[in-house]
Amino acid sequence: MNLIKIKKTLLISLSVVALASCSRQPANNEQLPKEVSYNFHIRPILSDRCFKCHGPDANQRKADLRLDEEAAAFAGLKKNPGAHVLVAGKPDQSELFLRIATTDTAEVMPPPSSNLSLTAFEIKLIKKWIEQGAKYQKHWALIPPQQVTVPNSVSDWPKNEIDHFIMAKLNEKGLEPSEEAEKERLLKRVSLDLTGLPPSIQQQEEFLADQSSAAYEKVVDQLLSSKHYGEKMAVQWLDLARYADTHGYQDDGLRTMWPWRDWVIHAFNSNYSYDKFLTWQLAGDMLPNPTKEMLLATGFNRNHKITQEGGVIDEEYRIEYVTDRTNTFGKAFLALTFECAHCHDHKYDPISQKDYYRTFAFFNQVAEKGYQGDIYSGTAADPPRMKITSEDVDKILKFINKKDTTPVKVMVMKDSSLYRPTHVLVRGAYDAKGEVVGFGTPSAILNFDTTRFAKNRLGLAQWLLDDKNPLTARVFVNRIWQEFFGRGLVKTSGDFGMQGELPTHPELLDWLATDFTKNGWDVKRLVKQLVMSATYRQSSATTKGKQAVDPENIYLSHMTRARLGAEFTRDFVLATSGLLNEEIGGPSVKPYQPKGLWEIATSGRGLTKYIQDHGDKLYRRGMYTFIKRTVPPPAMLVFDGSNRDQCEVKRNRTNTPLQALVMMNDPAVLEASRVLAEKIMVSNNSMDENITVAFRTLVCRTPKSEEIKIFKTFFDSEKKLTTTEKKDQLIKLGEFKHAEIKDKESLAAFIKVIMTMYNMEETITKS
Repeated sequence: MNLIKIKKTLLISLSVVALASCSRQPANNEQLPKEVSYNFHIRPILSDRCFKCHGPDANQRKADLRLDEEAAAFAGLKKNPGAHVLVAGKPDQSELFLRIATTDTAEVMPPPSSNLSLTAFEIKLIKKWIEQGAKYQKHWALIPPQQVTVPNSVSDWPKNEIDHFIMAKLNEKGLEPSEEAEKERLLKRVSLDLTGLPPSIQQQEEFLADQSSAAYEKVVDQLLSSKHYGEKMAVQWLDLARYADTHGYQDDGLRTMWPWRDWVIHAFNSNYSYDKFLTWQLAGDMLPNPTKEMLLATGFNRNHKITQEGGVIDEEYRIEYVTDRTNTFGKAFLALTFECAHCHDHKYDPISQKDYYRTFAFFNQVAEKGYQGDIYSGTAADPPRMKITSEDVDKILKFINKKDTTPVKVMVMKDSSLYRPTHVLVRGAYDAKGEVVGFGTPSAILNFDTTRFAKNRLGLAQWLLDDKNPLTARVFVNRIWQEFFGRGLVKTSGDFGMQGELPTHPELLDWLATDFTKNGWDVKRLVKQLVMSATYRQSSATTKGKQAVDPENIYLSHMTRARLGAEFTRDFVLATSGLLNEEIGGPSVKPYQPKGLWEIATSGRGLTKYIQDHGDKLYRRGMYTFIKRTVPPPAMLVFDGSNRDQCEVKRNRTNTPLQALVMMNDPAVLEASRVLAEKIMVSNNSMDENITVAFRTLVCRTPKSEEIKIFKTFFDSEKKLTTTEKKDQLIKLGEFKHAEIKDKESLAAFIKVIMTMYNMEETITKS
């Protein structure tokens, strides 16, 4: 018997011993799947434990062995002739299995020195995969979504198809769904999710009084038809589109892109189908006989930063703008990290540098300059641009909230009449021009067939919306899911690539994507499906058992709690106090802000001084707050708002002391507390009744008797302790008109009560 056979026999024997020892380990309740998937079962193991030494990085690769490519994995071992890494159907002849199963520390993989190891379950999983043929798969996100059969459930819990998928996964994990949330909490949740505004006491009472089975659906339909629905849905799109009111960079001068923001709100309120919404923004100027509305929509691709600093190299910054558009395209519509291929082939995903610049070519034809001029030359909208007149608003674009008679200039897309060749830029340098490339996209996603798709941005939109494109619908439905459940079915909503996370419910994701496209890319229909589901309606209460099995609630055995976002915290405060100016659209406004912020951060050019607005402009929704890129609104940044420097598909969620300090000291919160206190006290009710009204207004539920008692005790103590000077300060808070309240001591104390209610965790939390 030669040495190779002896070694192989020994390894097989050791593997048997290893599997026997595995069986003696603590029992694992997880069952082996009927069909083992490379994408969802095997690749995650290999990626975590093997790819560092046997993956795509040639500099780190050991033994000249790759496990990330099928051909290499099935090839013979160069250093061990006659041995094979994988032999389909035969784990006992596959070196991969023999090495992970052995107990010989000199042979086992990963080696002990790596501090990595496989569990008994993972070893069995790989064994079964090899027995089933060791089939590799294309990355899951690059396989077009297929029609999926909805799982059957014997439970009466599901209310629509979504719930059947969720229930199947809960059963698999040994979990059960939670009961439906109490009506008051459910109303607050869905109202905040669909409009960004809390329900009034009247809306609460109407919903509580309606005992019909259709009560909840009536509320959902009312909220979907609200003019505020478009505002709520637009905020996430503004992050993605990097909308701001200034150009950015050092001088950071004024720009007028707010009419494009008005269009986005209008598009969501009008329920434009997603294919139309996407096409108009990418290529509205290229549609037959484009209207001014179609042209305005293309402002999406002019929201990038623009320099106004003299002395810059024109071509360098023009390339920066095209790069931004290309990166935004990849992240916003495909959830891929295109930017990684700007300087070299993508290290993990199938996007070559040539692919990057072929996509770059679509955005490289715009007739723009890298340096157009500064505020001194009065350019708030660099060419190409369009003019919106009062006549346009009256006849065509009634959704534009334009009050003065001066035409508004807005940046839009328009390609030059002369074709600009696109070069691969060596190492991404603007002046290192390499090979010339034409229009195209990564073929691993979908080949850009020039016999079917026009060689321009309209063709690019057609490519995105093609039935065979595996990403567009998946990416959008995942991001909408994220809006309502706090986390996407794919957690990394901006990265569906190899380094992104796997979907927790891949079948549900595919079902949602195919159902969405089959039903005309109907956004409101999709949103209604989500909020009507039993999954969405669950209580947020959980148990220690559920937390032990699923600490992140990725399987949704209860509803996830979430603090309101930056703009919506402001909206909540304004709406509950009665201060909210419900006007839709229009130019951005400058509410209260600490003095001197713009002044200390200015270059001496552009916008150097913050001039606060007054009157109704002080009480506009958070989405209309003026965003200066170099000095974003401080209160919004504290609550994880975006400075809109680049495309963002998901905001951070932090919990810091600064947030509590803002809620206790922000002029908007203090003024809202004063105004609401006056509004309630005008009725001359008892303090218990006043506290109940305030609590229902802010917390959106009826208080318990113990809660009323606590606030009454606090009121009494504040009434005694608050100094005359402090009382006068509280009563004079803010610019809004004052109601005539004679009992100043009680008013001051009640203001403190309401300030405390605003600072309750439950108040600004969607639960």
